[in-house]
Amino acid sequence: MADHPPCGIYRTTQALEGIPAGRLVYFHNHGDPGPGIYLPERWSNNRAQWQARGATVPSPAWSATLAPIAAEGLYRVSEEFFCCDKRCRKYEVGLLVQLGYDGEAHPLLFVPEWTDAGMSFPLEGLKFEGVNLSRLEPLKVSQAAPAPGAPRSRAQWRSPRRLADRCGG
Repeated sequence: MADHPPCGIYRTTQALEGIPAGRLVYFHNHGDPGPGIYLPERWSNNRAQWQARGATVPSPAWSATLAPIAAEGLYRVSEEFFCCDKRCRKYEVGLLVQLGYDGEAHPLLFVPEWTDAGMSFPLEGLKFEGVNLSRLEPLKVSQAAPAPGAPRSRAQWRSPRRLADRCGG
């Protein structure tokens, strides 16, 4: 019997219960009533937050059709690259970037900046060619536990936008 892939984020390559191919999903390989995929319901700090209810996958063979994608998070550029053939944006070695995705699982890079108030992450990410993911080195960042009963800000409910029109990628 084949096993399901590990839990994580994926891009669908086949439709399932109204979820079309080409969507960003979280795959959970265990649970009740069984392994399933979950769509993002909102974004918080450029990271997907997943729906509480998903769609159960029919078999390990179906879940094997999910295309794994790199984890959302902070990365260091390890080799210089441009966003696309038009060379709209240059990413220099050592640059800190945040990798995120839109709802169609297109990779987006968010480039933080130092401001008078500290480090600031933009609300809009730049689309770039996924082949350049190999030029990003993941950084280890501690994950804080959410405060019990903490209110959510409206910023947590927005979807990330991409500046595809500004970049030919």
